Amino acid sequence: MPMPELISPRSPRVAAARRLARRNFRGKERRFIAEGPQAVREAVEHRSGGEATLTELFTTVEAAERYADIVAAARDAGARVHYADDEVLAEVSQTVTPQGLVGVCRFLDSPFEDILKARPKLVAVLAHVRDPGNAGTVLRCADAAGADAVVLTDASVDLYNPKSVRASVGSLFHLPVAVGVPVEQAVQGLRDAGVRILAADGAGEDDLDDELDAGTMGGPTAWIFGNEAWGLPEETRALADAVVRVPIHGRAESLNLATAAAVCLYASARAQRTRTPR
Repeated sequence: MPMPELISPRSPRVAAARRLARRNFRGKERRFIAEGPQAVREAVEHRSGGEATLTELFTTVEAAERYADIVAAARDAGARVHYADDEVLAEVSQTVTPQGLVGVCRFLDSPFEDILKARPKLVAVLAHVRDPGNAGTVLRCADAAGADAVVLTDASVDLYNPKSVRASVGSLFHLPVAVGVPVEQAVQGLRDAGVRILAADGAGEDDLDDELDAGTMGGPTAWIFGNEAWGLPEETRALADAVVRVPIHGRAESLNLATAAAVCLYASARAQRTRTPR
């Protein structure tokens, strides 16, 4: 195993990777950071627009030995692999305790039009979601529920925020994600594609259990999820075909965004599987 080649945190490549912590620099370079073995493994396997998503990999010698298969796959995919010391990894990492693997990746979001052309059956729309951890967790929930796509509106957090990427735990690389779409455009496009629009809101007029009992959730569906603190504004609620609340059967005051999103997405996924048995 070679000795570390990037021994100085002042290396231009280290400096460039460190600047990806800032949104304006990410947008300019169209690059973002993915950390840890799970995210890097997914990045190695992902391709966008015919190109490998992972462009560079920073790794300590110890991590390169532990995750030799990931490092070899990264090199085979054309990524430049840098063996670095702990000080360098601390510079490019966005976590307090780096796991020894930090990848630089190309942006991978999909055009909204491509998502519509694929005739999606289940979509999560994040409108006014500002917390990056919540955004990444909802993306992970959508992936787990078998959703076809995720849409982040122009009022939502940056998909490539390091906290969003970490919270997605690799799901960012699994399904199409459109970013920067005005909520009105997202709703109209999905409706024109035959998708029913449901807004998730704790004060919704319709109850999720009633929707399931009525058999109305088996068709193509998009769920709109709102801000963590104040939910969906009235003008966004008005765009939906129905505003649905997750019933609270116990004494909890409410559910947090990611939990509510998981309940709604899995309810739709179950209804769709029941309607179309495999």
